[in-house]
Amino acid sequence: MYKQKRKNNRFATAQKQAIYIDHGPNSLVDKEYPTRLNFYQKPPPADITIEEFEMLALDRLQVLKTVENASLRNRQGNEYKAELDRAAEKHLPMHSNLSRSSDLYNERRNDHISHFVLRLAYCRSEELRAWFVRQECALFKFRFENESAEERKLFMTTLDLSWATLGADEKERIRDKLEACCSWSMNKLGPAGIRKYVDGETYFKVDFEKVPELVSRRSAYVSKGKAYVPMAEQISLLMDEFRIYLEKALDATAKVLPVMQEDDRLKPILLNIEKYYVGKDYGAEGSTSGDVSAKDVDGLVRHHAPLCMKNLHNNLRRDKHLRHGGRMQYGLFLKAIGLSIEEALVFWRMAFSSMTDDKFRKDYAYNIRHNYGLEGHRKNYSAYSCSKIIMSNPPSTGDHHGCPFRHFSNSNLESRLHNEGLGPADVRDIMNLVKDKHYQVACTRYFEVTHQKENADTIEHPNQYFEQSKALIQAPEDAMEIE
Repeated sequence: MYKQKRKNNRFATAQKQAIYIDHGPNSLVDKEYPTRLNFYQKPPPADITIEEFEMLALDRLQVLKTVENASLRNRQGNEYKAELDRAAEKHLPMHSNLSRSSDLYNERRNDHISHFVLRLAYCRSEELRAWFVRQECALFKFRFENESAEERKLFMTTLDLSWATLGADEKERIRDKLEACCSWSMNKLGPAGIRKYVDGETYFKVDFEKVPELVSRRSAYVSKGKAYVPMAEQISLLMDEFRIYLEKALDATAKVLPVMQEDDRLKPILLNIEKYYVGKDYGAEGSTSGDVSAKDVDGLVRHHAPLCMKNLHNNLRRDKHLRHGGRMQYGLFLKAIGLSIEEALVFWRMAFSSMTDDKFRKDYAYNIRHNYGLEGHRKNYSAYSCSKIIMSNPPSTGDHHGCPFRHFSNSNLESRLHNEGLGPADVRDIMNLVKDKHYQVACTRYFEVTHQKENADTIEHPNQYFEQSKALIQAPEDAMEIE
């Protein structure tokens, strides 16, 4: 990655306009990032390490997933803003010029780099590109709408947009049409107020297909294929420009990706970034309490386990056996809820009751001890995250591992949800989420319905589900003890 010099007066003008902000030690901000808004038209001006490459990609991915979840869960207004602000502050902070933060340059550099890394990772297929464009557009819109008017104007001066400004004579000629469009949203102003608004507003003339949202709500006058858009509605124009540019950039990136993947250091990151999980490491060394016994498992799973683990448990009880994929997924889950190695050996031996002690010892005990880091390379394995369960090792005939929301047939899943006691409306909501491939949000909705808990945290790990479920049961008892 390298720096590119600005080669025209437009960027020189932007630099001059940015000088009014005194950044002190952050003078590079004025040169590279006059505002925190970015169209990402140039490569990041820096060399980075492989560790930073991966870390920044994961940070941005967490923000984009928060954007997606907030949208899917219909967060609006202050609730939407609060959710995105929390994610940004934790993973990818971006303070305004007015904050006078001493770290503005690094924040904007990290934002710039992380966008380009994910652009590389998400250009590999049409489905990945569509997801990335959708979330990046939503993030850009959120940032633009929450930026100050002064910094919006400064950002606009850095863009080379082919928007034709409506002249005074033409504006007067179609004044009645422009005023009619305003009346839909400004009827409280009255005729005189609307006339004053049109007099003081700047209008752009663009191809009408660039602003379908404005046309649909009658906020723009359309004539001979052109839409007349007021400056106040520039976000619709800007979003269209951002989307078109990003789609073209992803297509271009896809063509050079094979060269990038020749680097063995980058290849595993670019191919697997969407599968990464960066939350709590359940079941890792030091995180297993060991306070769950074999006899506790039935009750704990029945009351607190997610659907994937209930499915494994029920099939284990029925068949007195699980194949390797199921034993790994379920065994590591049980390890993470507090089942010690001693109790795990008891649990699995009782579960495999149809076989002899000798066969169990020879064929299964070693693998159980291996998961606890007591055999082989002595690696202490962590429980599988939702992303790993959904995107790795899909089940085949006779297998019971995987995610029910991802791997069950629609009829099987719908029947299972009804058997769990969910009503028709809730089942319909969950099945719609599954249809749109929002499997973790579907699991979260299942949690909310079965626990009568609104606005639960998005489920990213089966053991997170388990902990949240237990916390809801324990909370009233804790409250009583405090009183």
